[in-house]
Parts: sequence; structure tokens; C-alpha cells
Amino acid sequence: MAFNSRQYEWAEVTVILGGKDLLTIRAIKYKKTSDNEALHAKGRNAISIQRGNVTVEGEVSILQSELMELEESAPNKDILQLALDMEVSYLANGVLRTDRVTGIRFGEYEKSLTQGDKFMEIPIPFLALDVVPGV
Repeated sequence: MAFNSRQYEWAEVTVILGGKDLLTIRAIKYKKTSDNEALHAKGRNAISIQRGNVTVEGEVSILQSELMELEESAPNKDILQLALDMEVSYLANGVLRTDRVTGIRFGEYEKSLTQGDKFMEIPIPFLALDVVPGV
């Protein structure tokens, strides 16, 4: 039996945001968290773990030219007014896996350049409604 331990790598990640393939993407991260709480009653140990709200948040880092394209497609050229879905596809060993991040809303972004910079990378944090893995 052949064993292949090859992992997903950056060169094989494709991110589609609002139907657009992000060519100048530099980083992507997203996480889904659940507000859990131990329920205590009789005795010292919890008798169960109660689940509460689920939150999805993340960040996409793109170059300035990509931000300008997003601005052009946004209402009033303001990306904070956009509501988008994102697909993140990973390819390894000929197997494609795609996560779908739905209902993305950007809350802020900051442009910054310093002496000697060769390009402007802009991290844009977001909130989302859900992450559907392996679509």
C-alpha cells in the first residue's frame, strides 16, 4: 500500500469572493466558534455542556488593486456595504475540497504603506453567517 502524506499548500488554494477569483490574495483565514457553557447542578462536575450561539469570523488579505476592483462593484464604492459568499478550494493528491463561507460582511479595512514597500497588502476582517465544509 502506498502512503502519501502530501498536504494542502498555498499554491493550490483558490478563493472565489462574490463570484470573482481573487488573483492577488495573500492570505485567508476563517473560523467557526460555538458559545459553550458547562452546566453545573448537583455535585462538583458538570452534568452537560450547553451550546449557545455560533459565530463565524475571518480575514482575507488582498493587494490594493483587488480592493479597488471590489470597491468598483460595491454600492457607493464602499465594500462595507457588500454582502458576499466566498468559496475556498483546496487541491491535494488530485482531490478537490471546497469550503463555502456564506453571508460575508466586511467591518473595516485599513490602507497603509511605509517607505520601501513594493506593494500594499490590505487585511480585511469579516463576519459571516456560516461555513459549509466540503461543498
